[in-house]
Amino acid sequence: MTTKQPKGKLVSKTAPNLFTERIEEFKVLFPEVFTEGKIDFDKLKQALEEETDGKPERYSFTWAGKRDAIRLLQVPSRATLEPAKDESVNFDSTHNVFIEGDNLEIFKILWKSYFGQIKLIYIDPPYNTGADIIYQDNYSDPLGTYLTFSGQKDLDGNLLISNPETSGRYHSTWLSMMYPRLFFARQLLRDDGAIFVSIDDTELANLRLMMNEIFGEENFLGCVVRATGTTTGQDSRRFGSSFDYLVVYSKSTGYEVGGVPLSEEDATRFSEEDEKGRYSSLQLRKTGRADRREDRPAMYYPTEAPDGTKVFPIGPGGYESRWRCGPQTYKRLMMEGLIEWKRVKKDGKEQWVPYVKYYFEGREKRPSPLWIDLDGNKKATIEVKELLGERIFDNPKPIALIKRILQIVTETDTNDITLDFFAGSCTTAHSVLELNREDGGNRQFIMMQLPEPTPEDSTARKAGYNSIAEIGKERIRRVIAEMNKHAEGKMNFNSGESGEDLGFKVFKLAESNYRSWTGVEDKDPEAYAKQMELYLDPLVEGWQEENVIYEVALKEGYSLGCLIEKVDKITENNIWGVTDKDKGQSFYICLDDDIKEDAVKTLELNADYLFICRDKALTDELAANLALQCNLKVI
Repeated sequence: MTTKQPKGKLVSKTAPNLFTERIEEFKVLFPEVFTEGKIDFDKLKQALEEETDGKPERYSFTWAGKRDAIRLLQVPSRATLEPAKDESVNFDSTHNVFIEGDNLEIFKILWKSYFGQIKLIYIDPPYNTGADIIYQDNYSDPLGTYLTFSGQKDLDGNLLISNPETSGRYHSTWLSMMYPRLFFARQLLRDDGAIFVSIDDTELANLRLMMNEIFGEENFLGCVVRATGTTTGQDSRRFGSSFDYLVVYSKSTGYEVGGVPLSEEDATRFSEEDEKGRYSSLQLRKTGRADRREDRPAMYYPTEAPDGTKVFPIGPGGYESRWRCGPQTYKRLMMEGLIEWKRVKKDGKEQWVPYVKYYFEGREKRPSPLWIDLDGNKKATIEVKELLGERIFDNPKPIALIKRILQIVTETDTNDITLDFFAGSCTTAHSVLELNREDGGNRQFIMMQLPEPTPEDSTARKAGYNSIAEIGKERIRRVIAEMNKHAEGKMNFNSGESGEDLGFKVFKLAESNYRSWTGVEDKDPEAYAKQMELYLDPLVEGWQEENVIYEVALKEGYSLGCLIEKVDKITENNIWGVTDKDKGQSFYICLDDDIKEDAVKTLELNADYLFICRDKALTDELAANLALQCNLKVI
């Protein structure tokens, strides 16, 4: 039995493989170390002889199961993301996204589309408290495991696994769950991006070691201590805990931590005012006894007072100090009107003293690593309860916390994307929307959340929320509804061409629209032939046109914000144009059973165009013509 050859290049039926792409890059850098397509490690050692460590003992960080965690990274995803427009708000115009599913499978689908696109990642992962861990990874069939868990396939047994402290792999289980997800997260970060990870004492040390390996120890920015507002563990043999932590890393060594707006307490220092606004002033002379002339001689120079006299940085008792800046900077401050002279009584007589003005508007301060001035977890619980009407989610993070992180990392007017792949009740999405409303920003969000079932007898289940994902989606809907209500009758001054983005697209992890080979039992030619007949059409029974288009787009590296529009000038076939404006790329796709030659002629395709269709829809002649005209791919 012969197999029919496709009439064009086949579309990919799995998501792009990160490691395949990296191997191809490695081939370009070190072509000499490959033998018959495989890496020859002896040749690699020779090529990197001066950079290799041949000592038998060296520093390393490992755990039981690390190899399987890395193997899981290399398993390509055969899944797809299906749009759920009925659960979305303003689906066709929004850039915000909520994805329901296992975040590791989602990462595999999206990594090429969003590689180097995310400005900020914030996550509040499971703290490994000994409760159930619901991310049970299986490198042999990761999608099957998820589909069983989410109820899309039938299988006896409960996929929730317990991770008690008595387990010999208590820490290893958690590390194996986190490692591949953080690995993919780094791929999505921009070079000027940063990641903040909430954690408590249980895994703080291991998290630092793991992130040193993935992000590089040189990119560690700090460990923020956050007051939770409650004390836990008081009945244990250890100290109670009133704090948790934010471990912060950048993507690259060039990253600099941003400032945060001044607080109301800070604002009280700006008690003076002129035509430019409120300001505070500080003596130009360094006032510390340790700041002496001999330490920075270039900072000791004369300045001219309003009466023409020369003033030097002389401290009380006549000791020679220094100015806060050099002569060139002083000249610039003078030209900008930021030097203010005051008559001050000094050593028993009035003298002219120069001050530097610091205006309140737009001023920021370097954030401290001790955040005890923010709302705690009790306030966060109240925030969710007030919005949803019930206490249906335990231990959410407060909005004020995420807003501060957003202020440190993101800009208001550059469409910065924030990702949270343990989204929970979606405090991060709430914070993005609220901060955009406050400062006119155009930040975007991507939320990922597993449809983790709520307990049978819980308040959430009684209120109609069967999963954590449902809570998150409903919270975003209600935040948007409240904002729309408050915006009625008011002008929209938010930045961006389309104004404030009050919407979000919902996608759900699902099985591919492409048939997968199921094989046949025994050596039965008749069963084999019947199975092959199914592959005359590689799409699954009951496929939906829009779902297939999104799957093709994602596996071609297009983002979830791509625009899908019907080509109205063509009546012979349903042909769709798919455009990713951010990447400046597009393609045409037709999923009809039979493509008319006149329809293709109307498109006026050339070598720059990608055209995708079903293999069965093309005659041999039309396929040959299209292959000469454009980049043809078939399903």
